[in-house]
Amino acid sequence: MNEQSLEKLKHIFPAGTGINKAGNLEIGGFDLSKLVSEYGSPLYIYDEKTIRDSARSFLNGFKSRYDNVHVSYSSKAFTNPELVKILNEENLGIDVVSGGELEVLIRSEFPMKEVNFHGNNKSEHELTKAVNNNIGLITIDSFYELDILDAICKKNNIFQDITLRLSPSVDPHTHELTSTGILDTKFGFSIETGAAKEALDVANSKDNLNLKGIHFHLGSPIFELKPYSEAIDYVFEFIKNNYPKNKKLEIFNVGGGFAVAYTQEDPIVTADQYAETICESVKNNVASLGIDYPKLVIEPGRAIVARSGIAIYTVGGIKNIPDLKTYVSVDGGMADNIRPALYGSTYTAMSVNKAKINHDKLVTIAGKYCETGDKLVENVLLPNPEPKDLIAIPVSGAYNSSMSSNYNVSLRPAILLIAERKIKIIRRRETYDDVLLTSEIREE
Repeated sequence: MNEQSLEKLKHIFPAGTGINKAGNLEIGGFDLSKLVSEYGSPLYIYDEKTIRDSARSFLNGFKSRYDNVHVSYSSKAFTNPELVKILNEENLGIDVVSGGELEVLIRSEFPMKEVNFHGNNKSEHELTKAVNNNIGLITIDSFYELDILDAICKKNNIFQDITLRLSPSVDPHTHELTSTGILDTKFGFSIETGAAKEALDVANSKDNLNLKGIHFHLGSPIFELKPYSEAIDYVFEFIKNNYPKNKKLEIFNVGGGFAVAYTQEDPIVTADQYAETICESVKNNVASLGIDYPKLVIEPGRAIVARSGIAIYTVGGIKNIPDLKTYVSVDGGMADNIRPALYGSTYTAMSVNKAKINHDKLVTIAGKYCETGDKLVENVLLPNPEPKDLIAIPVSGAYNSSMSSNYNVSLRPAILLIAERKIKIIRRRETYDDVLLTSEIREE
């Protein structure tokens, strides 16, 4: 690998990534080596332009093919007040799966009518908080939730719009831990078992709940297009035979799961390709049923932010096992990116401070945490790695920070946002004072 290799990898690095005269990687004119010197390592960096470009690609791709489209960002991929502001400016809605994610939106003054609350076990406290803040939509995932939400709304004299999450038993051919539309899953009312039909009847009988439509989500990341068309056909067939006659199908939510390339070998599926398959399938089914076009909702999360973020690490110890493997250990790992250990997720890497030098040494990048499985990237080429070298791992913008932890009492890295040639600290580096909360002793 040499400078030309960056050209081959540019589709997985943030927009504006290049190599400067010093031979270092830069984004938007900012030398990444200098940013690490100032803000410490590990360091996460997001690029605002890449976020906006991704948001617009989905909004434009779907709206050019279907008039009534709502793009709702899945905040579980990554949430932050600065990101919320950007998404609001780009006319995206947001869906949440917890009271904490909801709190981010409340404090960010995001328009609550554009928010959808997901989750398979929302608490009474979370639902009350959502209702009291005039949330636009709640997606119901259990019979228990139908009962408690109706009771909350009745108590507060509120009529809440809802959709039901269905499980269409369609295999999206992704990792078993991220497949959510199959029969054996904790999510949704199963069409196959008859639970979905029963849920429609129960929802329709609730005095304070207004059934607006249905939702399903197949899983993620999904590189294939066929599972979407299969699921849409199957769900519309279910709607044809089971949707309450006194209700209009106003919302048809196909979820997300849109994939991004993490390595040079991964296929590239564009927003336009997803839009073409999904919109055509919906339009064909609506025409067949002879009903009004519902609002089509999509929920890209990873696909909006993954490419916009990179993680930078500093090399420490190097262990060479002759004729087998070379381990290059860095100062981060599974505490800031659990995905390789949890899902077997694959990444690539590039040297920050030796970006122009041939990447010709095959290594495995290992984390610093006390687990054999703490490996960030296996079998990747780097230029003669040495202690204190800096390594950039692209496509780190989704789920890394959201799923991070204080394992081994580690501190979460700082997060920077590059915006119009300015640097914003959108999350400061944690301190031990943040982690070591003072305990309280209470006496009887």
